[in-house]
Amino acid sequence: MPKKSALFLAVVSLALIKLPAQTEEPGGVVEWDRGELSVVVSVNIKEAGIKLPAGRSRAEGLLEDSYPALVRKILLGLQADSSSTLEDLVNRGELSPGAADALAFRALRVPPALSPDLSVISARYSLGLHTVRAALKKHTRLGEPPFPLVPHRAPDYTGIIIIADESLPVHGRNAGALVVPCLFPKIWNSDMELVYDKSMSDSGEGVVWYASRESVLAGNPSGLDEKLLSLAGTNPLRIMARGVFGSVPTDPVIDREDALAILSSETNRRLLREGRVVLVLDKNTLKTKL
Repeated sequence: MPKKSALFLAVVSLALIKLPAQTEEPGGVVEWDRGELSVVVSVNIKEAGIKLPAGRSRAEGLLEDSYPALVRKILLGLQADSSSTLEDLVNRGELSPGAADALAFRALRVPPALSPDLSVISARYSLGLHTVRAALKKHTRLGEPPFPLVPHRAPDYTGIIIIADESLPVHGRNAGALVVPCLFPKIWNSDMELVYDKSMSDSGEGVVWYASRESVLAGNPSGLDEKLLSLAGTNPLRIMARGVFGSVPTDPVIDREDALAILSSETNRRLLREGRVVLVLDKNTLKTKL
């Protein structure tokens, strides 16, 4: 059988998996500040007619058979950008079902555990968001941040921190909203000109890093916790977001002057290419249940 046909059949067979009746609905959580998607998959041992301890290996086998389709189901609910989930991308043909299945198979498993009453066995599967982003970043040529017509003199910084952890005006609507995380947010200036998107980033980790306010108010000279210090350095440009944009409010809007401070300096433009951008959000938005 040709390799392409074999791959096609593998994808179709996964899509047609009928989950065991004893498999319970999975619960998924995205921790955006940790960059991780976690999915808990469970099998009801009693309903499956499994008797312990002899049947434990069979119960674990049910988990292994079930998890790819269940993790995939959760994955498809991830917000890719302000207008699309991963499921939307699949429906539009921008992400193949096979790519979504491949991501599900890459999830790492924590060893299964039994519930206290020994009626349910569960396993936690985790997937780094950088793995998901890498599968979705398809540009082969790096985009350039826009060049200002009239550049401003600006200091060179070691990172960019955009603080957007309060309700902000939604562009084009008479409403306010908290910025919510997604895989590929964009940054706009107050004239609604694009400052930054995924095509301009060469970072293998992602377009932005998400953090809570506590992470940028640490009790040390830089004010940043250790992870952010290694990313944004000792002299980051700190910007207050002025608004938010998008069908889903994922994209911060910054002042035109702040955008010029980034775009007028080659050093600061390089920060965009390297993904040295931190977006500080309300801590309640940094965990998304799927």
